Formats: sequence, structure tokens, C-alpha cells
Amino acid sequence: MTALPRPHRDDVLIAVAGLLGGLLLWSLGLDTRSGHGLEPRSLALLPLAVMSGAELLRRTRPNTALAIGALSMLADQFTYGSVATFAMFTDVVYAAVLYGKPAAVRRIPAVSVVATAAVTVTALVVFQDAQAILVGLLFAVLTVAPAWTGVSVRTHRDAAEAAQLRAEQTALLAEMDRTQAVTAERARMARELHDLVAGHLSAIAIHSTAALSLDDPRTSREALGVIRENSVEGLAEMRGLIGLLRDSGGDEEPAPAPTLAGVDALLDQSRTNGAASGLEFTLEDTREEGLEPPTPVELAAYRILQESLTNALKHASPGRVAVTLAQDDRTLTVEVTSPSGDRPGPRAPGSGAGLVGMRERVALLDGQFEAGPVTTGDGGKVWQVRARLPVEEGSGKA
Repeated sequence: MTALPRPHRDDVLIAVAGLLGGLLLWSLGLDTRSGHGLEPRSLALLPLAVMSGAELLRRTRPNTALAIGALSMLADQFTYGSVATFAMFTDVVYAAVLYGKPAAVRRIPAVSVVATAAVTVTALVVFQDAQAILVGLLFAVLTVAPAWTGVSVRTHRDAAEAAQLRAEQTALLAEMDRTQAVTAERARMARELHDLVAGHLSAIAIHSTAALSLDDPRTSREALGVIRENSVEGLAEMRGLIGLLRDSGGDEEPAPAPTLAGVDALLDQSRTNGAASGLEFTLEDTREEGLEPPTPVELAAYRILQESLTNALKHASPGRVAVTLAQDDRTLTVEVTSPSGDRPGPRAPGSGAGLVGMRERVALLDGQFEAGPVTTGDGGKVWQVRARLPVEEGSGKA
């Protein structure tokens, strides 16, 4: 047999207060039907005690409490009666609606209305007196009023809980959005830092290695010149990026984003950095005049090209590195092919984040990205990077 749950502290206080109040009224001789109940008069204390017990279950077992309370009220009709029993019964009806199952919210108020109507009609038929309506009103006070009060309170309580739940969900979604935004911003910053610094540091590493390995003052001097040039340019770009990250208060204009108009300068720099490694760089630009991609697309294309040239400086075998740019009304294509041979290792160490960054840039624009070895028509092998970036139709400038 399942043990009854421990009653709530407030329910214990209500039950004790109801019982003590009923005992006080009984001791003062204040009955609801003096001289019209079964003797002895103390029989009225039995429904009072049972109703007090029902109050202990008003929150934990509301349906059970209502059933016990209804039987107690019925028994009270055969005794001298107690106002405390009546009052506690109204509270049991109220609690059954407030704490009961959702079905109780629909059934108990409806049943109370039907029962009130039935009692009123029965009283009119039995007593044949208009005063019988008072019986119906009293029954309505005992059942209909507390039931519909419980409906109102429960509706407001459920609305408050739903509002609190929505607020918590909104706060959770806001925190998730904030976390995702921070993560995305950190990833973007990581890509920008990598693309800005990797090329210059790779050139510095390659030429410093050449300067250390070759005992030729002229070669060492040329290598040191390239190292200095890349150091200065890298430092300038880092300062520009740091300036964007800091809050300048509007005193300084943000540095413009690089565009494909700087491809020639990028290739000239690569030619300088790759000359000692036997690399040649060529450009085939078949873009139609008057078509300019949106700024995010152009920035992504520039960074992909920059990273591809940096990877060629690190890994390509001596030979020709070919850069191809093409654009129509729908797509901007960037393609870089570099000789792929059996090298013992890269000319400069890398983080392995270059391909990841390029894929992320293309994915953000819903484009297509391919990178890997490709066999040429003469049986040779090249490493090919190809990015197809969608261009919004009609975005070109006349």
C-alpha cells in the first residue's frame, strides 16, 4: 500500500486552524442548525475532524481531499453543523481545482454548476417555497464560487509560469547567440591574423634559412633585405588589424579591406619571396570589365589567393605557380596551381590552419572549395586550389 505523502506545512496550519476554530464555535454553542440535528450535539465534531484531515491532503492529494470533504459535508447535514466545516469544504474545492490535474480545471467547475442547479430545483420541489432559492445560493457559495476562484488563480499562475519559462528560454537563446557570435568572431579574427602574418613570416623563415645556409655575403644581404621588407609590411598590417580591434572612438578611419585590385602587388611580393626557391608566378585574369563582386566576396577571394601563394612558397617544388581569376554574372572563380614534387619537407613551418580558413571563408558565402593534388595532361602533378564564390546577380557596377 502506498504511503500518503507528507502534507505541506501550510496545509497543516490550515487544518489545525480549522479544527481549533470549529472547537471554539462548538464550545460557544454556535451551530448552523441548533436543535435540528442528531443527538448528542458532539456528533458535529466528527465531520469537523474528518474535514480537518482532508485539509492535510489539499495540496498533495487534492482529489482525495475533495472526496473526503464531500462525504464530511454530507455527514454534517445530519448533525447540528459547524461553520468551520463549511469553510474548510470551500477551501478543499478551491484546492482541488488549483492543485489538481488539468482535467479537474474543466470538470469540477462544471459539476459544481450542475449540482447547484439540481439542488435548487430539488429544494423548490420539496419545500414549495421561494426561500428554497437560498439553499441553492448557499450551495453555490460552497461549490461554484471556490471552484471558479480556483480556475482564475490557476490560470494566472500558469500564465506567470509560462512567462517565466519564456523569459528563461529567451535568456538561454540570447546566451547561446552570444557564445556563437563570440566563437564566430574569434574564428574570423584567427583567419585574418593567419592570412595577414603567415605570408610574411613564411618569407622571413625561408630567406633566413637561405642566409644561414649559404656562405655568400651578396646572397645573405639580399635575403636580409627581403626579411626586412616582409617584417615591415607584416608589422604595418598587424598595426592596422590591431587598430580595427581597438575602440578608436571614431578618431581614425578604419583601414579599407584589401581587394582584387591588389593582386599584382601580391604577385610581385611572391615573386620576390620565391625567387630564391626557383618559383615563378603568373596571372591570368579573364574577368569582364565592369563586374565587381560584393565586398565580402572580394575580400574572401583576396585572402584565398594570399593564403594559396603563401602555401606555394612553403611547399611547392621549383616551377611555375599559375593564378587564374574568372568571373561572370553568377560566380567568381579563384584558382591557384603550383608544382607538386617530392620535397623532404616545407621550406617554412606552418600551423595547418590555412586550408581550414579557406574552407570556412567559402562556406560562409555558400561557395564551393576544392584543394588537392591534380594530374596534368602530360602526367605531371600539381597542387590545385579552386574556390567558386557566388556573386549576387546584378551586383556588378557599370
